[in-house]
Amino acid sequence: ILGSGLGQLVERMDDQVAIDYLDLPHFPAPTVAGHAGRMVIGRIGGVVVVAMQGRLHYYEGHDMRTVAYPTAFMKHFGVRTLIVSNSAGGINRDFTPGDLMLITDHINLFATNPLVGLNDERLGPRFPDMTEAYSPRLVGIADSAAGGLGMSFRRGVYAGLSGPCYETAAEIRYLERIGADAVGM
Repeated sequence: ILGSGLGQLVERMDDQVAIDYLDLPHFPAPTVAGHAGRMVIGRIGGVVVVAMQGRLHYYEGHDMRTVAYPTAFMKHFGVRTLIVSNSAGGINRDFTPGDLMLITDHINLFATNPLVGLNDERLGPRFPDMTEAYSPRLVGIADSAAGGLGMSFRRGVYAGLSGPCYETAAEIRYLERIGADAVGM
């Protein structure tokens, strides 16, 4: 899922096919500027990749099940590994603007969850174990790949808030105290 500023990644894909979200069943179009609203299927380095150019946000008025629907859709068609990118605000005082951060855990402050409602066992269990919500294996792969490219990144805890406004100074202090390294919508 390509977050803000990464939609051009699809230009590196070979044998690509693009499908507008409105041509896919039950997909609403994103309303946020810079989110093209297309699913692009192709190959990067010989690996088949499904890239979402733009995503849905809770603050656009969608319920959480609608926001999460594209991941269920991709799982139904065989996607097994999900990589999500986004822009976020830094909270950790050791970080500097422009640092890349690999999310190793998160704090859900939406007061809702996409698993609320009827459970579809094809998508996973009703009560998933979240003690390792982010695969240590994939974190290791990212670490190796970054090292091979001479890049560095931070690791940290992401706090998810509903938006669309940015956080107040008091909210930032609160997020810092509860262990968040970055915050986003």
